[in-house]
Amino acid sequence: MGDYEDYARKNFEDNGPKASAGGSNDPAFGVEEAEALNAVNYPSNDRGESIAAESTVQASASAAGVVNTGIALGRGLDVGTANLVSSNQDNAGNVNLKIQRNAFIDIDCDDYTRNMLTRLGVQYVVVNNRMVVVGDPAFELANIFNRNTRRPMKDGMISPDESDALPIEKMLLETLLGQPQQPGEVCYFSVPAEPIDADLNVVYHQGVFGGLIKGLGYDPKPLVEGHAVVFSELAEDDFTGIGISCGGGMFNVCVAYKSIPALSFSTTRGGDWIDRNVAGVLGISSSRACGMKEKGIDLANPQGREEEAVEIYYRNLIAYTLKNIKERFECSSSMPKFPDPVSIVCSGGTSMIGGFIDVFRQEFDKIQFPIEIKEIRHAEDPLYSVSKGCLVASLSESA
Repeated sequence: MGDYEDYARKNFEDNGPKASAGGSNDPAFGVEEAEALNAVNYPSNDRGESIAAESTVQASASAAGVVNTGIALGRGLDVGTANLVSSNQDNAGNVNLKIQRNAFIDIDCDDYTRNMLTRLGVQYVVVNNRMVVVGDPAFELANIFNRNTRRPMKDGMISPDESDALPIEKMLLETLLGQPQQPGEVCYFSVPAEPIDADLNVVYHQGVFGGLIKGLGYDPKPLVEGHAVVFSELAEDDFTGIGISCGGGMFNVCVAYKSIPALSFSTTRGGDWIDRNVAGVLGISSSRACGMKEKGIDLANPQGREEEAVEIYYRNLIAYTLKNIKERFECSSSMPKFPDPVSIVCSGGTSMIGGFIDVFRQEFDKIQFPIEIKEIRHAEDPLYSVSKGCLVASLSESA
């Protein structure tokens, strides 16, 4: 796209993405909770469901607050197929979170559309007579026009089919991370474990994001996504148990004993897999299927054909993940002998749908799991869990 990168950088430096503009002054969670690796408790809607996904702007600390208080050394970054999430801790002991949907859409450039987007406050860049909208506004436009967003990542990794993936990701990282406090500040970023159901490897993906982060002046360090969940959610269990990151492109699994990973793998089925299949059976776009899914469906009590389609594919995905965990346990020679029952913790945006843990428990009860499980629970902070785990690793190294 030629000089896209210069256009994009200048536009976002001047205006910032809509998703992180006008941040709330609501306090972020405190240092004691961060040190204990506990999560933010978000408000609930009238159905008693978490509305973290709907309130990412309010949940994030304002950029102005970060500047005023100063930032502790060490950053965390969740590189997700559906969302990018950065985290840092200010010198007052507050943890600040910023999120941006990892998507964009290009639309025809004409005066009417330009004026409409300007009036609505939607940020865009104009490249080669096409307007490019990034992040949450891109997702909203895709839903309105029943189109699919363009995705810089696919199946948990940088997309080989998207020529504009790298400049888009570079622009978003510049917005989310900003400049380091000092050259070589540590930034742990999430990477998927090697997938077991596809002929893919993470070497190129890890190298690309490591290079982008290094180009901003940070010292990039990769952390397997499931392992980050262990860091953020299993402190009270002595970092022993099973962490599952239920993402848009992949499900990542890590079995750890006292913080040491004994088994890590990923599957290339995630929220996008559900969206594609639901879209296929209902005759709609994947973006619209995703929007329908995020509006508030209870998997334990689906209503109508559309919700039943979502429940069917969710149940299939959960059963598929559990089957693979069981098989890896049974065939691994290095699996530790756990002296006590362990917990399974599910995090990630795909796990935030109503009734997810209920369905997970139902599917778990159908299999003969090889070890004793103490509990199956949701991460307290599903959408930010991976980024928090990366931050914990960064703060520990920077201390």
